[in-house]
Amino acid sequence: MAESGSPPASSTTSTVSDGEIPTNLPSDMGMDYVPLATMLATGQLAEADQFTRDALIKLCGATEKGRNFVYWTEVKLIPSTDLATIERLWNKFSGGKFGYSVQKKKWRQSKNDFEVFCRKIGWTTKDGDVERKKRWFGASEFIYDVKKAPEGHLPLTSALRGTSLIKQLLTHPVWENDDWKIEP
Repeated sequence: MAESGSPPASSTTSTVSDGEIPTNLPSDMGMDYVPLATMLATGQLAEADQFTRDALIKLCGATEKGRNFVYWTEVKLIPSTDLATIERLWNKFSGGKFGYSVQKKKWRQSKNDFEVFCRKIGWTTKDGDVERKKRWFGASEFIYDVKKAPEGHLPLTSALRGTSLIKQLLTHPVWENDDWKIEP
């Protein structure tokens, strides 16, 4: 499930002019994606990652039910328009390095093997000879730097309760064609 949790340590920021931040960011649910665009444009990746998780929670209706996570069965409720907007922003401001479409490509390359997938996108680390998933809560071990993080590293999706959520996000109908890439 996409846990809201506490945001990880802040990332470094950069200066971007307002003209570089898109404002035509469609939403079927009335979401305002300008904050996400601003965070991504200024390199605030940890904050953008948290915004993305929170947006998915709202978009699937979990917030109204008093939950701060997404059930995998609710992914289909996330409007394609909104997921496409989120994806275009992650793609644009990472130079095509981050986003669910990038993760979908890595998922296919991993032959749908979650352990291989996690290694490919840098969600694992080694403690001596023991490989484990990176820690999210407390002091995050994830990389919030476009230059240093592996392709597909962000946005994060919690697999604490299993891998069904990430699998559903990567098979959402929005990815059935390339229409999501079309700028509004």
